[in-house]
Amino acid sequence: MNFRASLSAFLTATAMITAVTVLICAPASARDRAELTVQYDHPVHAVSPTLYGLMTEEINHSYDGGLYGELIRDRVFFRRESRKFLKIWSVDQNAVGGISISIDNRTGPSRALPYSLELTAAHASPKDPGGIDNPGYWGVPVWPNTTYRASIYLRAKGARSPGPVTMTIVNSASGKVLARAVFPAAGPKWRRYTATMRTGEVATSSDNFVRLTVSRPGSVLMNVVSLFPPTYDNQPNGFRIDLMDKLAAMHPKFLRFPGGNFLEGKTPADWYDWKLTIGPIVDRPTHPSPWGYESSDGIGLLEYLEWCQDLRMQPLLAVYAGYSLDGQHIRPGPTLRPYVKAALEEIQYVTGATTTKWGAVRARDGHPAPFALHYVEIGNEDFFDRSGSYSGSNGRFAQFARAIRKAYPKLKIVATMPVKGDVQPNLIDEHFYRTPQQFLHEANYFNHVSRKGPKIIVGEWATLEGTPTSDFGAALGDAAWMTGLERNSDLVVMASYAPLFVNVNPLASQWPTNLIGYDALHSYGSPSYYAQVMFSSYLGNQVVAARLASAGPLCFESVTRNAATHTLFIKIVNAAPLPQPLTLHIEGAPAVARRGTLVTLSAKSTHATNSIRHPRRVIPHSETVNWLGPQVNHTFPPYSISVLVMHVH
Repeated sequence: MNFRASLSAFLTATAMITAVTVLICAPASARDRAELTVQYDHPVHAVSPTLYGLMTEEINHSYDGGLYGELIRDRVFFRRESRKFLKIWSVDQNAVGGISISIDNRTGPSRALPYSLELTAAHASPKDPGGIDNPGYWGVPVWPNTTYRASIYLRAKGARSPGPVTMTIVNSASGKVLARAVFPAAGPKWRRYTATMRTGEVATSSDNFVRLTVSRPGSVLMNVVSLFPPTYDNQPNGFRIDLMDKLAAMHPKFLRFPGGNFLEGKTPADWYDWKLTIGPIVDRPTHPSPWGYESSDGIGLLEYLEWCQDLRMQPLLAVYAGYSLDGQHIRPGPTLRPYVKAALEEIQYVTGATTTKWGAVRARDGHPAPFALHYVEIGNEDFFDRSGSYSGSNGRFAQFARAIRKAYPKLKIVATMPVKGDVQPNLIDEHFYRTPQQFLHEANYFNHVSRKGPKIIVGEWATLEGTPTSDFGAALGDAAWMTGLERNSDLVVMASYAPLFVNVNPLASQWPTNLIGYDALHSYGSPSYYAQVMFSSYLGNQVVAARLASAGPLCFESVTRNAATHTLFIKIVNAAPLPQPLTLHIEGAPAVARRGTLVTLSAKSTHATNSIRHPRRVIPHSETVNWLGPQVNHTFPPYSISVLVMHVH
């Protein structure tokens, strides 16, 4: 995604649409009755089995300070490119002023991290210790009776050792120690030390920080300070449980990764070099995110793939194609070859047997079994490249595509824009960031797109309204758009909302409207999130012929069926401020059960939304109904997204 371009389009479109909104968005009268005729025995086409998925990148502290479970912020102390000390750490000075810190650029725990923090205690004692503090990602979450996993790399410096290093979680307000772990005194060589710490009967809170202290004079070198709470499936380098549960509720079929702008980097030097994100954490040097902060790369290539495995998603792997956000590009030809080679090796890491070079590396990293891979995307938003180096017949896309197809002929290749020449993609990734009004007017956009060209992935899309997460007006725009995606899912085979995550603390986010919000302790789904959950949860495998007549201009429908279970899913979006009466006719079905389910997401205002303090203001409500049949009369509430689940015998 490109923030400036999307924001400019957003403002321009708003100005253009404002004048006509009153004319073409006027709601239908409450007395107007719509007619929806569904031909159950007339399936139009199959629903793409991969229609709804996830798009992810490191933005808004989506990983560090978000999905990734690590609680220590800037755990390696320095920025890779400048070796400057990361000021998130602060000195915990003791009473005699005996504590100091400095950078040691001569030694570190690995080649990737050839530097360390030197902590020196000129004076310290058990009664007057000192050290350094870390505030976490806007707080450190604490729950009662909870076990945390701690680790650190240590090495003694000089003749005097300051003895054991103690890690504590401390409450910021009271100064009370809530949990404690002690690492043994370091030796003359680098070593990773591990420990567990457990809270007792303490209050749940996030107003806490982590402290590392020594209690006698001496110097010690340290790096890769780590603290994990319980994680999803108890994985050691794992993910936040509440956020993974929210993703699982969306029933995603694919994960598009690693981005997004995160793939490209601000400059070619900052591209997502996947080889630097695999293996032990100590072998990952970190790199700058284009969104203004350092990425720990704790979520690396293997973690992405295991994320897919955990939620039973297909990986949609994007490979760096030589264009970066500042406009620089790698010229096609010999200078691009190393990046093509890196992409082929990346695919081998994902799919190769353990007898291959990179398949063996994956096995070394803990996953001998190869991952199934069907889609590879070449680049991201290359339509921003004014040089035209991507789309030409001998451009960057063609160079990548030829090499990938030669080595992996079964892979489906995704382009980020239409391309020229005989090397054509299987799919094109199109991105849509719109106002609510735009999506309400463009719900039928794909009705008019030719079926003769490549299939389409809508790899990024969102209705831009609401901050830091969407409001209900955005959810209505999203839902209207999704009815069009479903009705055209013979053409649109994948679609994913973006951005997926946002840390809602001040200075943590870079994008205004996002799907799921959280702080250190809590998380919530936006109205758009719940619209996504409804659409993905109630989806058949065939689109059924349906005709909507006499409805207001802000009424939208999608009808799908599951032929195996004889279930019909009817989605109605009423984006108008008045109720929408509707008569539903089910034709071509032997019998329709009277009993079914009605799921409704609605609000009194388009500005209604959820937040950390009020996470459930706008949530779906499900009820069993007994008034269904071949003809149904029902009035859909104003500002509502509804699903009728009907059973046909």
